[in-house]
Order: sequence, then C-alpha cells, then structure tokens
Amino acid sequence: MSERISKTLTLPRLNRLNPSLESTALKIMEESGELAQAIGKFRGLNGESSRLEESQVMQYIAEELMDVAQTAVTMMFVLEEQYGIDLEEMFNAHITKLRNKGYCD
Repeated sequence: MSERISKTLTLPRLNRLNPSLESTALKIMEESGELAQAIGKFRGLNGESSRLEESQVMQYIAEELMDVAQTAVTMMFVLEEQYGIDLEEMFNAHITKLRNKGYCD
C-alpha cells in the first residue's frame, strides 16, 4: 500500500476587502504573472543573469506562490459567500476527478 502524501494549507479570509468575482480573477492573473516573472528571472529568460543565490530566488518564488494561493482562497470565499457554491462538495468532486485520472490514490 502506498503512503498518501498531501499538503494542507489554511489561509484566512482577508478583512477590509470587498472582492468581486471579476476583481479576484484579475488578481489571480496578476499574481500568477508575478510568479512566472520570478521563475523567468531565475532561469534567465529575461536575458539577465540572476545576482541572487538560488536559495534567495526560491524564497522569492515561494512568496509569490503564497500570493497566488491567498488570492485563490479569496476567490473561494467569494464563490461561497456571494454565489452559494458548496466548496466541500466541489473539493470532493475534484479529488474524485484526480483519482479517476490516476493522479492520486
């Protein structure tokens, strides 16, 4: 029997924001672009050589990834609170889809 490996990430609902579906989708794209830019800089895709140590670059990439994750979680709150989407049900359907495709046990 293979060991099941997973990550659990809990991120807060942000206060003092009134995000819409559209503004959150745009923010996800912005944050994803910043993540791609960080990776591209590290790989030299912009024509510049990185002056940072690999560990510093990986830290920066991880920070940008957290921004993407937080914005995705914010969109989940929008879907639940403004549109009544049952994310528990969606999560279960997503896991079933991944299992059916053979991506996880």
